[in-house]
Amino acid sequence: MTLAKETYYVQGMSCTSCAQTFENNVKNLKTVENADVNFGASKITVHGSASIEELEKAGAFENLQVSTQLSEKEAMNIHSILRDHWNVLTSFLLLLVGLVGFFTLGDEHPLTIGTFLAAIVIGGYDLLIAGAKNLVKLRFDMKTLMTIAVIGAIIIGEWVEASIVVILFAISEALEKFSMDQARSSIQSLIKLAPNEATVRRGGEEFVVNVDDLQKDDIVLVKPGEKLPIDGKIESGESSINQAAITGESMPIHKKVDDNVFAGTLNEEGFLEVRVTKLVKDTTLAKIIHMVEEAQNDKAPAQQFVDRFAKYYTPFIMLVALAVATLPPLFLSSGYELWIYQGLAVLVVGCPCALVISTPVAIVTAIGSAARNGVLIKGGAYLETLGKVKAIAFDKTGTITRGEPVVQQVEWVDSAVNQSDLLTAAYELEKRSQHPLAQSIMRYVDSEIERSQSLPVENFHSTTGKGIAGRIGNNHYKVGSPSMYENLSAEITTQIDQMRMSGQTVILLAKNDEVKALFGIADEIREHSPKVIEQLKRLGVKESILLTGDHNRTAQAISEKVGIKRYLADLLPDDKQDQIKKLQEEYGGVAMVGDGVNDAPALATSDVGIAMGGAGTDTALETADIALMGDDIEKLPFTVKLSRRALNIIKQNIAFALGIKIIALLLVVPGWLTLWIAILADVGATLLVTFNGMRLLKNERKAN
Repeated sequence: MTLAKETYYVQGMSCTSCAQTFENNVKNLKTVENADVNFGASKITVHGSASIEELEKAGAFENLQVSTQLSEKEAMNIHSILRDHWNVLTSFLLLLVGLVGFFTLGDEHPLTIGTFLAAIVIGGYDLLIAGAKNLVKLRFDMKTLMTIAVIGAIIIGEWVEASIVVILFAISEALEKFSMDQARSSIQSLIKLAPNEATVRRGGEEFVVNVDDLQKDDIVLVKPGEKLPIDGKIESGESSINQAAITGESMPIHKKVDDNVFAGTLNEEGFLEVRVTKLVKDTTLAKIIHMVEEAQNDKAPAQQFVDRFAKYYTPFIMLVALAVATLPPLFLSSGYELWIYQGLAVLVVGCPCALVISTPVAIVTAIGSAARNGVLIKGGAYLETLGKVKAIAFDKTGTITRGEPVVQQVEWVDSAVNQSDLLTAAYELEKRSQHPLAQSIMRYVDSEIERSQSLPVENFHSTTGKGIAGRIGNNHYKVGSPSMYENLSAEITTQIDQMRMSGQTVILLAKNDEVKALFGIADEIREHSPKVIEQLKRLGVKESILLTGDHNRTAQAISEKVGIKRYLADLLPDDKQDQIKKLQEEYGGVAMVGDGVNDAPALATSDVGIAMGGAGTDTALETADIALMGDDIEKLPFTVKLSRRALNIIKQNIAFALGIKIIALLLVVPGWLTLWIAILADVGATLLVTFNGMRLLKNERKAN
């Protein structure tokens, strides 16, 4: 029996430990078989049945709100701040009143103590309840540490410090929530790109329907200035379409009848009638959103390390605090009150808030920033790995070049042959091939002759990476690379070399094993390819390698034009995979950039597979670890720079989080550590890692 699976949006998750507690609480519901919380996307997937009320009860410890739809994010204003943080603000006012009483009435006056106690209860109610429950269950997290510290401070009469700990911890949690909300805003903006309603024509009538009700082959009407609600094919009309939502490029693209269009893109000019080709759940935008959400839940190695570290770090801090509180009085004849106070300060300064949030805030922000710029990164692990690679391998066709090869020249070996018959034969063979070069020959034949009718081909067969052959009438024809032929004459070999030296790929046409013509085919190099290779060098990529099935001389000519020093030629798809393995042994980590179709084995073998032109291409989206949604290689330096910035920020955040705490803990030795210093160190570390991670929100698409 297959259990029902439902996904819900969750508001209020500000820390990974809270998310884990919520997930465990939901799993404990009798009607739930399993649950999975995606902290980065702020979602939970429930296997089984549970009402929203039951889910919110499971998250009551954090006042989590659960819904089936993404809620509109309310603009921050005075009213919302007062409503959401009234308890902290009230607690702060009571602290000020308590301080007045402290200096006028004395620290032991009932009114002073009562005011501080009220500040602690109002500002720290949720903290103290959660911490007490954790203590009963022997679950030690940051709230447990804070609860022990507050209770301990009350016991020894440090009312001022106890109140400040409560207030500053609440502020620290609010900052965590704010930073994660800002990081999640990237994906939430993607969700809102496509309209919820569409104007559809059915049975000669036009009416507005919800996009969920659209069916394949429906005709959707899109006016100028409207966003497309669905993926489809233009049936009527033409217009400029801004595809920034998908590809990250703001320059509009002219679209006409039979061209594909995507949900979330903007129709700038004409009136369009679009035939629906995909349901709303299967659109390119929907797939991007789903993959980005899953990517945010896929932890990078650094985050996995931090999570493992934090698991042992918290109990360790508690043991250190206990040792500070008990050992000096026993062995140094010091007063218990002083060292208990120091032990409580150790608990506070040891709170792992900043450490726990240091990595996810950077990962989520970077993945969201990339998505807004038309780059789909499928997980934090790939983001981090790309930041470390020293070598990038490039497929030639469709990556370094435009992927639209054109016949540049045709050399006839025998001028007396019937060229029309030979070209027709070549067309009929190539029509049965899926290779890009086949399409170029077909286009050339169409431009040169008029074909009256199709000819039957018998005994057709294809040799991977070499060519095709078949019988037409009484003659046997072959079309393929020179490696398909044996005993080529010196004259033909010389002609092949000359064509290759000019950067052309050479295809031979033979009739009854006699070569009759040489096709020189060249694929135009992308305008920005040389600039991209140079930018990658400046970013620290030590080696760029060209992998191609072309002949060595053609590969050399292309490499020289774009500035790639190393190339590997005459490679079949399996050879590319083997070369990637060898490059990994040489460089450690290797990224591979290809079109996501014939490069699938090499993309899968590389440490990071990067697919070109992922927009509307299911194969690219599924095969690669990173997809450049637009057909734009310029996005590669941006992606490498983003990954390296994210990796540096993660390292900085971990260093900040641990460094500040170590410095504060060293103050225990001379006995200078106070609760004031401890909580300021904790909040300071949280502020540093939060704002440092959020710098990635403003990442511009520049590689310089």
